Amino acid sequence: MSMLNLPGLKDMIDNISKERNLPKQAVETALREALLKGYERYRRAQRPDGVHFTDDYFDNFEIELDMEEEGYRILATKSIVEEVTNPDHHIALQEVIEVAPEAQLNDTVFLDVTPDKSEFGRMAAIQTKQVLGQKLRDQQRKMIQEEFQDLEGEVLQARVLRFERQSVILAVSSGFGRQEVDAELPKREQLPNDNYRANATFKVYLKRVCEGSTRGPQLLISRADAALVVYLFENEVPEIEDEIVRIVAVAREANPPSRYVGPRTKIAVDTLERDVDPVGACIGARGSRIQVVVNELRGEKIDVIRWSPDPATYISNSLSPARVDEVRLIEPEERRAHILVSEDQLSLAIGKEGQNVRLAARLTGWKIDIKDTGKYDHVVEDSKIAAEVSHRQALAEQEENETEESQLETINNNFDEPDDSLETGETEYPVELV
Repeated sequence: MSMLNLPGLKDMIDNISKERNLPKQAVETALREALLKGYERYRRAQRPDGVHFTDDYFDNFEIELDMEEEGYRILATKSIVEEVTNPDHHIALQEVIEVAPEAQLNDTVFLDVTPDKSEFGRMAAIQTKQVLGQKLRDQQRKMIQEEFQDLEGEVLQARVLRFERQSVILAVSSGFGRQEVDAELPKREQLPNDNYRANATFKVYLKRVCEGSTRGPQLLISRADAALVVYLFENEVPEIEDEIVRIVAVAREANPPSRYVGPRTKIAVDTLERDVDPVGACIGARGSRIQVVVNELRGEKIDVIRWSPDPATYISNSLSPARVDEVRLIEPEERRAHILVSEDQLSLAIGKEGQNVRLAARLTGWKIDIKDTGKYDHVVEDSKIAAEVSHRQALAEQEENETEESQLETINNNFDEPDDSLETGETEYPVELV
């Protein structure tokens, strides 16, 4: 059997396997596919008369690597027929019987079709090299996807490598002793107080493992996701890990709309144990536990508040550190509330550029309006609310009536005149009413 030499084949596979952190079997698979594409390019360049190369024309060809002889062969699977119409797919029965008398029609045989080295052109070699690079990248993407797919939603340790435009490229690993893989931290997922210097380490949240032939890193990580705060508290507060204290809700603004406002998080906690203070457990003695979380988030402000099943109490707690005089749940169905605070607490309740009340609204799920207690008129506000409710009800009724009229008109338009020509004398309608 003929063979095309590949000097240093075994060493080449070993080196590629180490450099790209790929199993040798994956490298060999990529090399076979690349060599087959090179052969396909060689055959297409010959342009034999009367042969039409379809997309699946070369599916019956395969590459055999010989590690000992450091080379490869091209084999073709051919069907045994009486009359050959395509020499790439068929072989004559008479020709096979000469070497294998037991052969029969429709059997298949493997034949060596390796071309001479001088015939295997330069363009085919270039094609092989290009395809090999692409196949190796595909194998790497597949390996990363399989390795990190189950780690989506987990927090990983990352190391800064370089910058690409506004993104930071960090190295992450799926476990101890595993090879590091590039991950992208986009601008929107970064923290304004982070210093992304080379080799600096950070805890990051793995948001997504990108699929397909995406260029660049496949892993999308975040420092701004609320799940990172939850993870840090779970690791610092044993009561949370032991499920004595539970985190009910988190609202985070890691990248405020204005540069004059710093990052801030509100986290609501609760417990079923009467003797446990959930807020105190998260803060720790002299703030020791929460300080670890704040340091990891580079000074981000964190408000730990007590969750309550009573909406008024919960909303009042969520506006911490402001003191609330009264919470009026003006429209429970619409989840709207008026919060009355004294004049000296007004700016504190709203927060710088509205950040405090914005986070409280996201944490509780209520629409919150901060009002000055001294200027609040209960009678006037109640009448305004009643007028708004009445107006919405009127609009809803009008919309409901219009919908009913439209449905009736549609039904009437779908009915045709009765067909009196039926022998049974029954009336037939084109629409069946259900």
